[in-house]
Parts: sequence; structure tokens; C-alpha cells
Amino acid sequence: MDNLIEIRWHGRGGQGAKTASLLLADAAFNTGKYIQGFPEYGPERMGAPIVAYNRISDNPITIHSNIYEPDYVVVVDDTLLDCVDVTSGLKKTGAIVINSTKDNDYLKEALKEYEGSVYKIDARKISEEALGRYFPNTPMLAAIVKVSGIMSDEELLNDMVGSFKHKFAKKPEVIDGNMKALEMALKQVEKVK
Repeated sequence: MDNLIEIRWHGRGGQGAKTASLLLADAAFNTGKYIQGFPEYGPERMGAPIVAYNRISDNPITIHSNIYEPDYVVVVDDTLLDCVDVTSGLKKTGAIVINSTKDNDYLKEALKEYEGSVYKIDARKISEEALGRYFPNTPMLAAIVKVSGIMSDEELLNDMVGSFKHKFAKKPEVIDGNMKALEMALKQVEKVK
């Protein structure tokens, strides 16, 4: 399928990977794209590994399955590198975006033979500075948009203002912090290789 971008998210229950994948789907939809955003999980509990997915295209999407050969992978928690094969099926022409402060040599080794592009971002530092607490999903959302080019920075920021107003209608005090986290992440994602 032409213009189809597939993204797989790896996180732990409670870190917001599912929420971030759904927010990305909404934002892409609002820019005129066809979208899918869905999680894959069973009876997981807080802290257990989870997977979520996005498909984004300029054309109607007729595939209805998990994503086995993603263009991009987002790793919300770098401890998953030790227990989950996050690069499984990841296309060499794509990229992986990792929330990590580990050095580049460690990341290259942990990703074994992956030959594509690797990016990292310190989502903890960004979220604690912008929100006062650790919520990695907002910075990771901005990082994957920046790396993949699914939409422009401006399109993401403009759309997320409305999404956050809806999502946080009963907690409007967190909207500015989430917007700041997005803005910071768009500037701080860095290429490892």
C-alpha cells in the first residue's frame, strides 16, 4: 500500500504507550490521513510489557492485523531492550526511537544487528521538567513525529492543544506542561547512528 507508515510502540503498562499511539492516530486523522491506532495486550498489569500500533496513510487502509514489519519502533522504556526483541521485523529503511540516557555504544549493542537509524531522547528529564512528574508518553509522541515526518511540528502542536483540552478537561492545569513537553521533545530527539 502506497504511503503507508506502520509504527510499533513498546512500553510498560502505565507509561502511556497506548495513549500516545491513540493521540498520534487522532492527530494524523486531523491532518487528513487515514489511520489505525490500537493496543495489543491481555491481562497485563502495571509495569508489564505492552505493545501498541499505528498505521497512517494517505489512502484508505485495508489491512486489519498486528504490525509485523514496522517502519518505525518507539521504545518508551529502555529496560525492555533486555527482554523484548524490539527490532523484530523493523525495516532497515525505518528507525527506532528510544527513551534512554544510556550511552550510544550500549544502545548499539542492545539493538544487536539492527542496521537502520537509531534515535534517543531523555523523556524522563523532559517530562519531569515540563510536568513535574514522569510521564514519558508525551515526549515520545513528539519524538516519533519528528523522526518519521508524519506531520509537521506545527501540525502536531496545533492539534495537540485541542486534544489536551479535551483529554484534560477536568485537569486544565496540566495542558501547558504537556505542550511544553511536546515542544522540548521536538528539539531534543537526537540521532545515535
